[in-house]
Amino acid sequence: MTTRAIVWFRQDLRLHDHEALHDAIRHADEVIPVFVVDPRVFQARTSFGFPKTGIHRARFILESLDDLRNRLRAKGADLIIRTGKPEIVLFDLVKQLGASWVFCNRERTRQEVNVQDALEHRLWTIGRELRYSRGKMLYYTQDLPFPVTHTPDTFTQFRNQVERVIQVRAPLPTPDHIPWKDTGLPAGALPDLSDLGWSVEEVDRLPTSAFRGGESPGLDRLQEYLWTTHAIATYKETRNGSQHFNDSSKFSPWLAQGCLSPKMVYAELKSYEEKVQSNESTYWLFFELLWRDNFRLIGKKYGDDIFKPGGLTGRLPGSMRQDEQRFHAWATGNTGVPFVDSHMRELNATGFMSNRGRQVTASFLIHHLELDWRMGAEYFESKLLDYDPCSNYGNWNYLAGVGTDPRADRVFNPWSQGQKYDSEGCYVKQWVPELKDIPASYIHQPESIPEDLAEELGFCPGRDYPVSFTGEKIH
Repeated sequence: MTTRAIVWFRQDLRLHDHEALHDAIRHADEVIPVFVVDPRVFQARTSFGFPKTGIHRARFILESLDDLRNRLRAKGADLIIRTGKPEIVLFDLVKQLGASWVFCNRERTRQEVNVQDALEHRLWTIGRELRYSRGKMLYYTQDLPFPVTHTPDTFTQFRNQVERVIQVRAPLPTPDHIPWKDTGLPAGALPDLSDLGWSVEEVDRLPTSAFRGGESPGLDRLQEYLWTTHAIATYKETRNGSQHFNDSSKFSPWLAQGCLSPKMVYAELKSYEEKVQSNESTYWLFFELLWRDNFRLIGKKYGDDIFKPGGLTGRLPGSMRQDEQRFHAWATGNTGVPFVDSHMRELNATGFMSNRGRQVTASFLIHHLELDWRMGAEYFESKLLDYDPCSNYGNWNYLAGVGTDPRADRVFNPWSQGQKYDSEGCYVKQWVPELKDIPASYIHQPESIPEDLAEELGFCPGRDYPVSFTGEKIH
């Protein structure tokens, strides 16, 4: 008797190091890959009214699906694409195909857990099974020296218990062939952005992106950053930069959608260290992968608390106001603080922002504008190409003083940060062109420019560029 298995692709849009796919091939005679376009992900809104998945990330995911389908076809299979609620769509496909199992990678946050639990319950009613695998983390939870519920609450403790004790497993290879037989079901068309609700005008205005979704571009980026440009060798020195693409690895969008496995990144990193060089920069990339695992484990340990006003501590930050005027200025990059505004404008235009930019802009919203941190977290959720719930909300918890290693005074001064990381104002002038003629000595506080110089330049603070919000905490 022929057995069939469905592989439900979620945020694991790749063939390399795909445990669910390997398990399905091992257990079944025929493997049917499926992706479900869930309107609750692509067309819903957050509690503050932002699109849950913004246009930049939606395009990246659609590109990733197109690449995944092509890679599956090269292995003798195809990708079935459907639109609807996965717990219903997959249940119906199991019945139509006579599949015995659905294999998938387990997700950890509430909305995703609700969906997988609902599917599992439905499958039980017909004697079918949902089988979970692991695909998002560098480490296997069973290899850790503590249960998930005992994950240390500070990163330093986590790092000390893990990094030199636990071996990272080798990534699973890409299957040579995927057993597939035409089921008679249509594969389904890949939707475009207009199918997901964006207008023709919005799609036409989208600029070409430096990030193209998919496993193939992700692997290309890994090759380029390590082996072609050797930019990894100076990562620790350049990672806070925002002006050049190779200032940092830029792996995060591919990691977030599972186009790249963290274990694959680690394996290539170790190979580079063995064949080329090992230094602080190569270590620091591993350090960032550790942070990513830590946030995911904290998300599992604390569950919905990471989304609540008091975060992991249960204590509200000093201010949680919801001032629409101040928030709009922050979100659109019109606060009058150039280092903040340039990063917010880059985020809106591209879906990406450097880690340094994220820290500075989030700190500014929390500590200077004194706004509800959840407004910023949800805005990032909407806009970021590399949105991951555990990392995003973990970072916002951290900066608001309600997360791991809580401190109420974790404040980034945006003026000194601008002077340190963009002293000549090149990055600011790239994204805030109304300041293009302002001398570097005034670029981070243009309202302080002398009147005679401002008149000579034809620049009027408050008219040509906003004057920053006033208040004791800002100055």
